[in-house]
Amino acid sequence: MTSMTPPSGGSHRAATAETEEIVLLGTDGEAIGTAPKRASHHGETPLHLAFSCYLADASGRVLMTRRADHKPTWPSVWTNSCCGHPAPGEGLRAAVTRRVGQELGADITDLTLILPGFGYRAVMDDGTVEYELCPVVRATVSGRIDPDPAEVAETGWIDWSECVALAGRAGVSPWFTEQIAELAPLGTPHQWPEGDPAQLPPAVDW
Repeated sequence: MTSMTPPSGGSHRAATAETEEIVLLGTDGEAIGTAPKRASHHGETPLHLAFSCYLADASGRVLMTRRADHKPTWPSVWTNSCCGHPAPGEGLRAAVTRRVGQELGADITDLTLILPGFGYRAVMDDGTVEYELCPVVRATVSGRIDPDPAEVAETGWIDWSECVALAGRAGVSPWFTEQIAELAPLGTPHQWPEGDPAQLPPAVDW
């Protein structure tokens, strides 16, 4: 996997770690409130709204990222291109565009909904839980990538077959593994069919 040391800075940066709020969900996907993101991730993390984004290039390669070593949840593991949480009242398109800018310093085009109903629950070795309804989207990078080292330790563009082979290995995020189980049967990233926005959690608009 081709990696690089991510530079700091960039016009997209917005330090929100201390103030960011997440949207809490009922089991039906309806919003039931909000809470501070950082304080909400623990042994009894409530169900909340998130997303996962896969960035593909013209040849179908996928951008993989290794999470920063100091992140409180799943530090240092390889995962999909970008993950995040829509802010209260923020649409999914806007949330993905914002977060890719903050985390990777990049602009995106061709944003497409792929798995509107994806969700998962995973537990770290220390007992910290991640529990999300997490729609999956695909997009294309427009221009260069300038990752934020506070979020991303390394990046690498890899072929889709290699991406699929990483699922389930040590050092890879659990949500990536579960997403690949649903994405791999759909073909290469450019073959993935568009998902139905009506299947999104009711708490978020496309």
